[in-house]
Amino acid sequence: MSVQQPWAFAIARGGKTVSNQGLPAAYRGPLLIHASMRVDLKACDSPLVQAAGWDPRDPLATIGAVIAVADLEDVCSATVPGGSCDCGPWADPGSHHWHLGAVRALPRPIVAIGHPGLWQPKPSLVNEVNTMFATTAALNNTT
Repeated sequence: MSVQQPWAFAIARGGKTVSNQGLPAAYRGPLLIHASMRVDLKACDSPLVQAAGWDPRDPLATIGAVIAVADLEDVCSATVPGGSCDCGPWADPGSHHWHLGAVRALPRPIVAIGHPGLWQPKPSLVNEVNTMFATTAALNNTT
């Protein structure tokens, strides 16, 4: 899924476990977190984003690249019809709250073209992500 910066960074580095979306999703499972080519400049000063450690010099603050993998574990739609929920400080009223877990930041960004909403990555991109994680794990086991 493509996410604007600094929100993508907050998912990858800062514990943002809720993604606010306009639509629900039946899908559950792994997602590539793609930092889109757009930046929400107002959000860069958000106290939540600042608390997440936002640093535009961090490699995961890049745009136009996959920066993490997360599992879409659940979707809360309680606030959409005007109800309430307890999805935490990252949850916006009136949105579907996609709950993300097991977030794994990539050791370095992988340049890729994203798409709005959920999208199917090319197998070569998935292979590159898996290889990067495997190589990093192997290096960590030998040191």
